[in-house]
Amino acid sequence: MDFFICILILQINLNEGLKIIKTRIKELRARYDLTQEDLAQRVGVRRETIVFLEKGKYNPSLKLAYDISKALNTSIDELFIFEE
Repeated sequence: MDFFICILILQINLNEGLKIIKTRIKELRARYDLTQEDLAQRVGVRRETIVFLEKGKYNPSLKLAYDISKALNTSIDELFIFEE
C-alpha cells in the first residue's frame, strides 16, 4: 500500500476515535535484536514512549509511526493493528 494512503487511513482511523489495541513493535524489535532504548534512540524519543506504544497506551503521531516503521523495516499498517 502506498505510504500516503497508509497515512490517510491512519488519520481517518484516529479521527474516528479508533484506538491502537496492539502493536507489533516488541515482536519486530526482537527480530532485529533491538532494546526499547535502541529503538527509542533511532527514532528520537524516550524509552518510556516505546513502552507505552508497546502496551497500546499511546497513539503515536504520524511522523513517529512512520519513523518506527522505517526503523523496523515494515509498513505502518503492518506495525499497528486498529479495532473499534
